[in-house]
Amino acid sequence: MAVAPAANYDYLIKLLLIGDSGVGKSCLLLRFSDGSFNTSFITTIGIDFKIRTIELDGKRLKLQIWDTAGQERFRTITTAYYRGAMGILLVYDVTDESSFNNIRNWIRNIEQHASDNVNKVLIANKADMDESLRVVPTSKGQALADEYGIKFFETSAKTNMNVEEVFISIAQDIRKRLDETGSKPQPQTVSINKAAEPTQAPQQSSCC
Repeated sequence: MAVAPAANYDYLIKLLLIGDSGVGKSCLLLRFSDGSFNTSFITTIGIDFKIRTIELDGKRLKLQIWDTAGQERFRTITTAYYRGAMGILLVYDVTDESSFNNIRNWIRNIEQHASDNVNKVLIANKADMDESLRVVPTSKGQALADEYGIKFFETSAKTNMNVEEVFISIAQDIRKRLDETGSKPQPQTVSINKAAEPTQAPQQSSCC
């Protein structure tokens, strides 16, 4: 009888990127997973994901990172992906105040659909933009993160500012939590039916 090969990782961690449409979730994911950046992007429809394996303290962590569509009409699709998520990255655009104000709505979604002990981090994206275009100051983002007791990072997918640090930070926190609880739960498998397959619409907009 053939023996199944051993897994080439020590931890399998499912992460979820959420936030309004156009805040740069896909750009952050591509920068971290592929090291690439595009000045324009095609709006995510439904769900897409990337995988990257990192090494921390001699352990291999396989990160399965799910990128969700921010548009309201797709939120019924994305709620299924909260289940089994070990970490959630909440993203807003520092030049878009409504995307920042909506973070509270996204946190309510997490409270409704995700596990109670899920790790969270707040991300202020497009921090490379000219200060004249910024409408959400750093202090406001930090205050919101402090209110919910979560870490806060300002990032830029364009310049690669803090992108690596965000993903490594949440992966470290999840690994610590799993070690403390003495378990390494595997992310739940979510089947994607034809109606919810990752597809892309020919809608171009400014990314990060």
